[in-house]
Amino acid sequence: MFNWIIRVSIAYRRGIIGCAALLALVGALSYKNLIIDAVPDITNVQVQINTEVAGFSPYEVERRVTAPLELFLAGLPALDYTRSLSRYGLSQVTVVFKEGTDIYFARQIVSQRLQEAKSRLPDGITPVMGPISTGLGEIFMFSVENSEAMRGSYSLQQLRELQDWVVRPQLMSVPGVVEVNSIGGASKQIVVTPYLERVRAYALTLDDIAGAIAANNANVGAGFIERNGEQFLLRVPAQIGDYRELEQLVVGVHEGIPIRLPDIARVEVGAELRTGAATGDSTEIVLGTVFMLIGENGLKVSELVSKKLVEIQRSLPAGVVVRPLYKRADLVNATINTVRRNLFEGAILVIVILFLALGDMRAACITALVIPLSMLMTIWGMVQGKISANLMSLGALDFGLIVDGAVILVENCVRRIRNRVRLTGRQLTREERLEEVYQGACEVRQATMFGELIIMVVYLPILTLGGVEGKMFRPMAITVLMALVAAFVLSLTFVPACVAAFVSRSPSDTHELWFDKLQVRYQRFLSFLLLFPRRVVCASLVVVMLGVITFCRIGSEFMPALDEGDMTVHALRIPGTSLSQAISMQIQLEKALQAAPEVNHVFAKIGTAEIATDPMPPSVADVYVIMKPRAEWPNPAKPKEQLVSEIEAITRAVPGNNYEYTQPIQMRFNELLAGVRSDVAVKIFG
Repeated sequence: MFNWIIRVSIAYRRGIIGCAALLALVGALSYKNLIIDAVPDITNVQVQINTEVAGFSPYEVERRVTAPLELFLAGLPALDYTRSLSRYGLSQVTVVFKEGTDIYFARQIVSQRLQEAKSRLPDGITPVMGPISTGLGEIFMFSVENSEAMRGSYSLQQLRELQDWVVRPQLMSVPGVVEVNSIGGASKQIVVTPYLERVRAYALTLDDIAGAIAANNANVGAGFIERNGEQFLLRVPAQIGDYRELEQLVVGVHEGIPIRLPDIARVEVGAELRTGAATGDSTEIVLGTVFMLIGENGLKVSELVSKKLVEIQRSLPAGVVVRPLYKRADLVNATINTVRRNLFEGAILVIVILFLALGDMRAACITALVIPLSMLMTIWGMVQGKISANLMSLGALDFGLIVDGAVILVENCVRRIRNRVRLTGRQLTREERLEEVYQGACEVRQATMFGELIIMVVYLPILTLGGVEGKMFRPMAITVLMALVAAFVLSLTFVPACVAAFVSRSPSDTHELWFDKLQVRYQRFLSFLLLFPRRVVCASLVVVMLGVITFCRIGSEFMPALDEGDMTVHALRIPGTSLSQAISMQIQLEKALQAAPEVNHVFAKIGTAEIATDPMPPSVADVYVIMKPRAEWPNPAKPKEQLVSEIEAITRAVPGNNYEYTQPIQMRFNELLAGVRSDVAVKIFG
C-alpha cells in the first residue's frame, strides 16, 4: 500500500504539494486559537466552597459549618477526596474530583448538595462556590493607588470604592475573565453606635434599633391605579441611600414623643472590620487579582486585561492610577520567545547539516520543509485537542526525529539519480528521473517506517500516566506523537513529490569527493575495530557501567523548576499578630527588599481577600518580588541561585519573620494541589 501511495504522490506531485500548502495555511490560521501559557496546568478538578461566619471561633466554624458541609458532600459521584480549613470567621472546603470529571458537572452536583445543607447550617449563613479557575488562573494583578504627584489625596476607603464600583465591573466584561478579587483598603459602611444608657432610659433594646433599620430599608410595592384609561404603578421607596437619612429614622415613642435614631446612637460613615490588607513599595494599596476562566488562552486574556485597564484609567478621577503589578503575559512571552529561539536555531542547524550531508541545496530545502509543515500540522492538532503550547509541549520537539525519515528518503533518491547519471553519462529524462525517485523511496520506506514507529512507541507509556504526572507529561507526549505522525505522512507523500518535481540533477562532484573521503576513513576505522571485537565490547560495557554508577549518584526531581523570573516570599509572623502590626512589619520588609538593585518593585497580600480563594490569617503574607529585566541588572550574568541567596540574606536580616521562598505559579500550584505552599509538608491529624 505504501508503494502505491508513493507512486500516486509522484504522479500527482503538483496536487500533493498544493494539499501540503493548504494544510500549512490551515495550521497558520489555527495558530490564533492556540492556547499559549508558560507551563501545563496541573491543577486537579476541584471546587472550593467558602463560607463566611462572622464572629465564630475556629472551633465553632469547624463544628457548626465545616464538618456538616463535609458530611453533606460525601458520596458525590466521581468524588476523590475533600479537605477543609477552619479559621476565625471563615470555612473553606475543597472538593477534589477524579481526573476527567467535567468541571461544570462537578459544580452542578456540589450546588445541589449545598442547597440541601443550608437547612443544617446556622441562620443567615450561605456557602458560596469559588471562581471557575485553576492554579494558572491568577493572570494579572494591579493596584489602585494615588499618583506620585497627588500622594495622599484619596484615602484607602475611597480607593477601595473606586475599585469595587468603577474598575472591577469593567474588568468583569473582558472575555475570559471569571472573577476580580479585591484586597486592601476599607469597604465603606454606615456604622450605628448605640448609647446604651439612653437606650435603657427610653426602655428600648438593641433589637428595636436593628428591627427599625431593617423595616425602614426596603421598597414596598403598592399595586397600581387606573385613571383616565392609564395605569399608574404605585410603590413606597424606603431604601436608605445616605447615612443622613438614618438620622430621620424613628425607633420608638416615649411619652408621646418620637425617638429618632440620633437620640440614642451615633450614626457615621465607617469601615468594616478588615481580614486582609495589601501593600506595595512600602505603602498600603488596594490590590486587584484577575482570575481567568478554565480553558481560556492566558496570553490573550492577559493582554485584553492590559488594554482594558488603559480604558479604565480614563474613567478614573485625576490623581488615581491603575498600576499593573504582575502580568502573566510577561512570563508567557519570555517562555515562548525562548522556545521560538531554540526551535529556530535548531532548524537552522538541521538545514546546514542537511546541506553538508546531501550536497544539494534543493534536496536540503525539501527535507527542511518537513519541519515547518509538521509544526503547522501539529498546531492544528493541538488546537483541536485543546492542548496548550508551553515550555513542556513545544520544548520536547526534536527536529532530528522529525526529519529522520525524510533525510534517509531524500538521500537515497539523490544517490540513485547520481548513480544513474554516472552510468548513462547524460542527464536523465523525466520518466527516468521519476522512476529513480520511486525506486529510491520504496527501497528505504519500510526501514524508515519501522524506525519512526519505534520512536512513537517510546512515548506511548507516557499516555498511561495519571494525576499530576499525566497532566504534566501527557500533553508533551501527544504533541510529539502528532509531530511524528505529521512527519511520517509528509515523508510518504510530500517529500517524494517534491524530489520528483525539483531535484533534476545530481549533486556536485565537490560534495562527492568530500563524502567519499569521509566514507573511506570510516571504513578504515571500522576495519580496525573489527580486528579486536572482544576488546571493543568490553570497553563498551565498562563505559556503560560507569554511566550507570554516575546516574545512581546524581539527584532526582519530578521535573525541573521553571525559572519564572520573579520570586514569592511567604512571610510568617507569630500567630495572633494583628493586621496593623503585620502591615507595619511588612512595610519594613519591603523597604529592605527594595534595596536590592535587581528588584523592580515589591507588593504583598496580607490575610484573606474579599473572595477567600487563598485564606490566610493576618500574621501571614504573600510577598511578590518582581525583578527587573536581566539586561538592567548590575551583573546580567549573575545566576538566579545567587540572587535567591542574596534575597534570603536580606529578608532574614529583618526581625520577627520566618520565610518560605518560592515562585508565583509554583506557590499557587502547591496551594491548590495539597493545601500547603511548600514543596514538602508534614500534616498531623489528631
